[in-house]
Amino acid sequence: MKTMTATEASRNFASVLDRAERGETIVITRGGKRLAILSPAPGATGRVVKDALLRHVGSLDDAFADDVNATRELLALDDPWSD
Repeated sequence: MKTMTATEASRNFASVLDRAERGETIVITRGGKRLAILSPAPGATGRVVKDALLRHVGSLDDAFADDVNATRELLALDDPWSD
């Protein structure tokens, strides 16, 4: 696990993000104290959202599917429901 100061992280932010993208976790310190931990974001397939929605089938109003589709078109997302 890499440790760097907040100043170093700020000056090299693109590099810090590249390292996190490659799977590295970086501890950021200020004044010798741990301030933050930057780590790779977990992968997501939409399964959590899909499962949550399935628990509420029947309780959502009729326009919900239309709202979701309109939002997807605005954001130009790939299919978030696929596994």
